[in-house]
Order: sequence, then structure tokens, then C-alpha cells
Amino acid sequence: MTGNLDNAEWPLVITPGAQSVLLEDWVAENRGGLERRLTEHKALLFRDFGSRNGFESIANGFFDRRLNYTYRSTPRTDLGQNLYTATEYPKQLPIPQHCENAYQRDWPMRLLFHCVEPASKGGRTPLADMSRVTAMIPAEIQEEFERKKVRYVRNYRAGVDLPWQEVFGTSSKAEVEKFCADHDMECQWIEGGLRTIQICQAFAAHPLTGERIWFNQAHLFHLSALDAGSQKMMLSFFGESGLPRNSYFGDGSPIGSDVLEQIRTAFERNKVSFEWRKDDVLLIDNMLVSHGRDPFEGPRRVLVCMAEPYSELQQRESARAASS
Repeated sequence: MTGNLDNAEWPLVITPGAQSVLLEDWVAENRGGLERRLTEHKALLFRDFGSRNGFESIANGFFDRRLNYTYRSTPRTDLGQNLYTATEYPKQLPIPQHCENAYQRDWPMRLLFHCVEPASKGGRTPLADMSRVTAMIPAEIQEEFERKKVRYVRNYRAGVDLPWQEVFGTSSKAEVEKFCADHDMECQWIEGGLRTIQICQAFAAHPLTGERIWFNQAHLFHLSALDAGSQKMMLSFFGESGLPRNSYFGDGSPIGSDVLEQIRTAFERNKVSFEWRKDDVLLIDNMLVSHGRDPFEGPRRVLVCMAEPYSELQQRESARAASS
């Protein structure tokens, strides 16, 4: 059975009806139409299904290729088999809307969430339609970002943000340097740590629909994502060039805080959300839908699988090779 939540347009809710059905079996029987449904509705919420062997079994049914979360941006617990907890961020703070890994040139096309334990209060995972977000961003802002792209600068030091060993999943400097070279990323060993610089897309074309989508995390990496007190403290400790993370236009020029506030507003005005229930499973198209997290009380456990890798860098290199 299918339906919607509170007469909302999406996500599409899929339930087994009166029968007891394992989600793995439903996916196996309906996989042919799953891609069409996801492209049409952008997010699918599976509710009241059983499971044969938990989240790993469910993820196996949905995906052929899972991503290893390398060059990570947020703390998570690695559960093995490329399964992770959702971002482990203080429960009293919201996580703003974003598309996963949009701060780099390789990303998952699909995200699968499994609610093991909903929060006693709050803790929703709001979603936003990226077509509507893109349309709400003023044309002059879009034009400048399209032309200049986005530069991400990260400084990794012990005890501040994530250490480089966790970000890259290795303690080998040689492996970090190889990863950076392979991903068109500048890498500098500095006193006490590492600095990386990468210029990435501001927009990306969806490989199935061809739609041009706002696809970056400039609004998350920028200093203005912090409250005024935290901004002042960070600048006094590290100076602008030493901030743990920041974003600029691709040519190195600053992005105005007022510009980024308009982008955040576009996300906020297009959010929809729902109350998690135990064992809910949410499948989203990571380019067509952004996600975030509301503050919450009590315990909360949501797991995530990132799957079906897409590489903007490889696509450009393939196109360049084909035209030469």
C-alpha cells in the first residue's frame, strides 16, 4: 500500500497492508519499479515492515554498491560493512539541511536511513526538495556560484574538529597524499596538522533526470554557520586562514554572509518532516532531496547507508576524453 503523511505531497509512504511482510522480500519483488518511484517521489518511507536480519540485510536488498565514508565531515560510528550511525552531533543543536558529501566531487546517489530507536521528543529528519530550493535561490547568486564554484579549506589539528586520521581513515601520510592527488585536492602538511583545499561544483546535473541542482555545502562550511560567539572565539584562536573549516568562492574571494543566509532560507522554507517510528526505513535520492536533523531529547538511534557512488570528477574526465 502507498500513501502520504498528513496529506503531504511527499515522502511517499509504503506499507505492507494487513499482511506481515519482510522488507527484504518486498524489495526483491518490487525492485524493478523502485527506481521509477524514487525518481518520481524523491523520498520513500517504508513503514510497518518486518526484517529478516536487521539493517545490513535491508541494505543488501536495496543496493549493489555501498560507499565507504572516506574524507568525512562529521563524526559517526562505523558499524562495519559500510554502515554507520547518523551524524553524532550534540542533541540540543540542529543539523542544517544538506546533501550528503556535496562538499566533495564524489557522492552517494542514495541514502538509506533506519530508525532503530526514535527520540522521546524531537529528533526528526527534515527533508527539502532540491528543485524548489534551487528555484528559490536568487538568479544573481546562482550565476556567481555557477561561474566561480566553491573552494573548501580545512585545517586539521589534534583536539579541534575531526583529526585527519579519522577524516581519511588512515594514519599514513602517504595514503592521504595519494587520496588528495586522486581527488584533485591540494594537501599541505602544516605545523601540528594538515590543510586541504579543494574546489568543487556549485551545481550538478542529476544523471537520470538531467535537472540542474544546487549541490554544495558552502553554507555549512562557512564561518557564518556558527553563532556569533563561536565565530569570534574561532577567529581569535586560529585566525581566518587557520579555521578548522571555511568556504570561499573558487577563486578564493569571500562569500558574503548575507548571501549564505539567503541560501539557508531557501532550505528552511522548503522543509517537510515526519515523526520517526521504530523500524521506519527512509530511502532518498541524495541529489533531489536534502536532509537535516532536529534537536531531540532522550536516546535516539538512526543508522545510515550511503550507496550508488557518483563521481563528478570522473564524469568530467570521461567527457573530456571522449571529445579529444
